[in-house]
Amino acid sequence: MNALPFRVCVMACVLMLGGCTIGPTYQRPQALGTNAIPVQFETTNGVAWHPADPTAKPGPTAWWKTFGDPVLNALEADAEAENQSLQAAAARLEAAASDVDIARSDYFPHLSATPSAVRQRSSLNAPENGHPAGKGYTFYNFMIPLQAGWEPDLWGRIHRQVEGSRARYEADADDLGFARLSIQAEVAIDYFLLRSLDLESALLEATVIDFQRAYELVRNRRKGGIATDLDVSQALTQLRAAEAQVPAVALQAARLRHALATLSGRPAMGFHWEVRTNYLFSIPSVGGGQPSELLERRPDVAASERRMAAANADIGLARTAYYPRFRINGLAGLQSVHSSTVFDASSRLWSVGPAVDWPLFTGGRNQAAVRSAEAIYTATVAQYRSQVLTAFQEVEDQLTAQRLLTTELEAEGAARDAARKTEEIANHRYEAGLVTYLEVATAQSVALGHERSVVRLEGERAAALVALVKALGGGWESRPHE
Repeated sequence: MNALPFRVCVMACVLMLGGCTIGPTYQRPQALGTNAIPVQFETTNGVAWHPADPTAKPGPTAWWKTFGDPVLNALEADAEAENQSLQAAAARLEAAASDVDIARSDYFPHLSATPSAVRQRSSLNAPENGHPAGKGYTFYNFMIPLQAGWEPDLWGRIHRQVEGSRARYEADADDLGFARLSIQAEVAIDYFLLRSLDLESALLEATVIDFQRAYELVRNRRKGGIATDLDVSQALTQLRAAEAQVPAVALQAARLRHALATLSGRPAMGFHWEVRTNYLFSIPSVGGGQPSELLERRPDVAASERRMAAANADIGLARTAYYPRFRINGLAGLQSVHSSTVFDASSRLWSVGPAVDWPLFTGGRNQAAVRSAEAIYTATVAQYRSQVLTAFQEVEDQLTAQRLLTTELEAEGAARDAARKTEEIANHRYEAGLVTYLEVATAQSVALGHERSVVRLEGERAAALVALVKALGGGWESRPHE
């Protein structure tokens, strides 16, 4: 009798040691399938690409500090600490970590206790030697059992289960990183656009004051018989048009302030914002070429890759359903019809032995499960490659935007300077009585348009640089190859 449990344990160990892992070994597919990876960015000076390795990606960087703006730094810190979307993503990551622990627990034996005290009666018609018993008994049944069970991982079912859960946990960690990067970028973009609108608003308010003075001057000249009613009307129209643009810009600024408040985890009402009419945009310089190793920083690409690994593990998990599942079950405890004798030695009971669950016929269910897992894996591969293509596109878009916006800003600045000169000449000619006020109004409108364009382009260029940072996964400085 005592040798039986020992033999069972020996058999279980032999089965476990002789086990294997069913299913395909994961190998990351080519990022672009049959298409070759580009050698360089179109806008770079020939820096070679380095294939992205999600397992080697660097950690997050406080990239916004390169702008040297303490207000932006404070807003980013508030968003990191209080943003509710980030907190939800962090909670999902904790749940994924627990799922890994749940999957890993199947490696170990499970032990449970189900004590009971039952008053029961047996049936008069209970079978006894093929006939009704004819007697019924009423009695207590006191039982204190300990049940144990363990399944050796013969075919890698538990291994695939843990592998898939771990890959999903890593994908959720990358999702959290991408959510953090997206919110950081959104805070910075809204911040720079709001600074630009503040400057534009200040410009419009100063312009309204200037146009009010010009209107008063033209009206006085009309009283003196120097100007015409048409000049007065044109000056008034120009003044009212400028006044109408002030609330439109203020509305855009209010919406961005409210967005910053929400991103920072605070209510829109009462959000403190200090307008700085002398704000200067500080744009960090970006190198001429960004090697593709910087795409390793992109957490959304890494998350897609980890979901491929999880889907691959699911194929192996589905295939293990073809094979029998062995389980070693054991029970030990105490049982008696009297509470006074339940702890006596004679009340002991036990059982131990293996059990097998072999799916001999399932009506095609297991085959369908494998096909489904393979199709899902194929879909994750397509999603991964699509994410890589999107990453390349976004980096190229923002590199191009940086170059063209800089060129546009330089040209717009030159146009603004020329427009200012034209406005000065027009004013002198009007004061000399050589032209009508229409020429002055036209010159002032053109100058104002260029002034506003320069201010907006400053904000757009800063926002585009932030978008480039996001496209590169949180920075642009290159890391040395190991």
